Amino acid sequence: MTFERKIANFFNLTDENWLKHANPISVWTRYSVLPIIVLAFWSRVWIGWWCLIPTAISLLWMMFNPIVFSKAKSTRNWASKAVLGERVYLNRDHIPLPKHHETHLFFILNSISFIGLIIAIWATVTYSVWGAILGITMAYLGKSWFLDRMVWLYEDMKNDNEIYKSWDY
Repeated sequence: MTFERKIANFFNLTDENWLKHANPISVWTRYSVLPIIVLAFWSRVWIGWWCLIPTAISLLWMMFNPIVFSKAKSTRNWASKAVLGERVYLNRDHIPLPKHHETHLFFILNSISFIGLIIAIWATVTYSVWGAILGITMAYLGKSWFLDRMVWLYEDMKNDNEIYKSWDY
């Protein structure tokens, strides 16, 4: 089982929920998660223990964002293709990727995103505005570039498998 499949299982991404997550509204609002979490944790300075309320709300938003929206009306847009490409990528242990997609770039981009997340966490603990901006920017640049590669992967794979063809509507 791929690491990505384990994460998808944690977020309850069933076949139906993947198509909900492929809704562009889900994808674009997902970009709000990290800044909201940082602000929620920072609010401990202003509101003390009451910060647990916005923190809980932000963590719940992170958990439920992929499944609260309706199924995408169309998957012929960048955001939907990015999510479906992620699904293709996590299936690589069952359906091999084309040779030109077997690259370390995916690992590098996820590493950049992860390092950005670590910096954002550090910045949240130490109240570093510039650290938060740097961390969030790195996390989102790495993730966005990774998602762009997922669009390419999906486009290359969607006609090679009946399951992937069914996602193109």
